[in-house]
Formats: sequence, structure tokens, C-alpha cells
Amino acid sequence: MADDPLFYVVVASVVGVLIILMIGIGGFAKGGDFNRKHANRIMRYRIAAQFVAIVLILGFIWIRGKG
Repeated sequence: MADDPLFYVVVASVVGVLIILMIGIGGFAKGGDFNRKHANRIMRYRIAAQFVAIVLILGFIWIRGKG
């Protein structure tokens, strides 16, 4: 599985979601001006990144299941 390039793309997308989530949680914890300005935008980015990650995971499972 680790020799499949799509696996690394899936892992990168999941790590991307984690990074966006940590930035969002850090903004909520800090509060203040940053949270007021960027909280909704960061969470929209997280939702979009999660959608891409889920599509890639399902595609990976579908491709690996055929072979």
C-alpha cells in the first residue's frame, strides 16, 4: 500500500485537513480579532478539504479493491 502514489496523496489530504482544523481550534482558543475575522472562512476551508479527502479515500478504496 505504501508504494502506491495515490496513498501519499490521500495521506497529504488528511494531514491538510488536520492542519486546517488545528488552525481553527487555535483561533477559537485565542479568540479576539483573528477569530472574528477568519473563523468562518477557516471552517469553510476545512469542510472543503474534508470533502476532497473523503473523495480521495473512497477513490483509493475503489481502485485498490478492483486490483
